[in-house]
Amino acid sequence: MMKRINYIVNGIAAVATIFMFVQCSGKSDSKSASGNFEGTFTATDLKIAYVEIDSLLIQYNLWKDLSETMTKKEEDVRATLNQKGRELEQEAQEFQRKLENNAFASRERAEQEHDRILKKQQSIQELQNRLSNELLAETQKNDLILRDSINSFLKEYNKTRNYSFILSTSNANNILYADNTYNITKEVLEGLNVRYTRSTKK
Repeated sequence: MMKRINYIVNGIAAVATIFMFVQCSGKSDSKSASGNFEGTFTATDLKIAYVEIDSLLIQYNLWKDLSETMTKKEEDVRATLNQKGRELEQEAQEFQRKLENNAFASRERAEQEHDRILKKQQSIQELQNRLSNELLAETQKNDLILRDSINSFLKEYNKTRNYSFILSTSNANNILYADNTYNITKEVLEGLNVRYTRSTKK
């Protein structure tokens, strides 16, 4: 689970920052175009907050549900491949035993059985590749769902907060220090979970 969390964190760590930068830039451009922009844009004009993405994901109910579903699918895939692998191993051992004891009716029959086992091995490998690709595609889909969910919430959230930037922090980013005064993780998390709960009841 932690491995998947790290993957998702790396994928969405800059979503809030990029979104707010675009919003801020858009406002500046519109002022300049209309001739109303006066003076220099300074740091004192900025209203900044940050979200701890690691903590957010661990407690975000949407992420919990997606993660639970993915874990179940991964376990099912693993069980399927392990079962087929055991069957193949048993058949290969049985083939070897018969070969050593001259139990095949003819050389042609032994070759047919050998070819059948090889084809089965190839089929299992193809199945493994297909299932792995399906899991990867679903992981990427879940990543997009999380990005869109957080991004769309922040758009609504910031209509009344008016932050210039909402930064994201995680164990893997370049923010070395952040004053907890500007930490809005709890507020954002509560809003996300309330919205998600409502969506599941529709």
